[in-house]
Amino acid sequence: MAYVKPEDVVENMLQAGAKKASLPVKQLLIRGFLAGAFLGYATTLAILAAAQTGWGIAGALVFPVGFVMIVLLGLELATGNFALIPIAVKDKRTPFSRLLVNWSWVLIGNLIGSVTYAYLYCVVATKMGVIDPETIPALQRTITIAETKTLEYAKLGFNGTITAFTSAMLCNWMVTLGAVMAFTSSTTGGKIAAMWLPIMTFFGLGYEHAIVNMFVIPAGILLGADITIADWWLWNGLPVIAGNLFGGMLFTGFMLYWSHGKSTNQL
Repeated sequence: MAYVKPEDVVENMLQAGAKKASLPVKQLLIRGFLAGAFLGYATTLAILAAAQTGWGIAGALVFPVGFVMIVLLGLELATGNFALIPIAVKDKRTPFSRLLVNWSWVLIGNLIGSVTYAYLYCVVATKMGVIDPETIPALQRTITIAETKTLEYAKLGFNGTITAFTSAMLCNWMVTLGAVMAFTSSTTGGKIAAMWLPIMTFFGLGYEHAIVNMFVIPAGILLGADITIADWWLWNGLPVIAGNLFGGMLFTGFMLYWSHGKSTNQL
């Protein structure tokens, strides 16, 4: 599988973080748009698999296809960048200002891509609104997921916010690990196999991923879920982005940097 040693993996992380931080806004938006749409594709595939089989784990087994496409095509996913760019800043490979530019515009691109795919998906799935979503198991499941990710947290108040944040933190520990695992092999097959493991893990456990939710919650709203835009961002969007940022940056980015970074090992 052409295994790459951890020290070299961290060096590749630093180089990737610096490269991503240097991209112009146009590229951040385009690559972010595509990444958001591809995760939407993967989410609908996963929901369909779970609805058809009755096994949630079936969805987890197929969901990583979207992440694989994103990484192999060099697209921009904000949650992955939460781990890669901060360590590049710490290692003086890029200025902090470029981190802010990347995160801001990639999030916008991810959001536009996710919502665009959600709208197009609902057009096709409901035949332009002719078919009642309640009659299609996959669409009903989408509505249920969207309501669970917002209204169930709202019922818990502050405890719901902390739960969403913590779930997001645990999620992006695995998602960013998926991005890093791609660096552990120099072959395409090896990269795919390595990425698949942590991405399948997070999805199977049902943790909160901001970009996945940028598809599934708007899709739920379009299909008739009893959710407002305020519900989305107050009870899921903002705490989940914060949790994804903290989990990816600390548990993957900095912990691997502190463990295997060359400058760290010289201390």
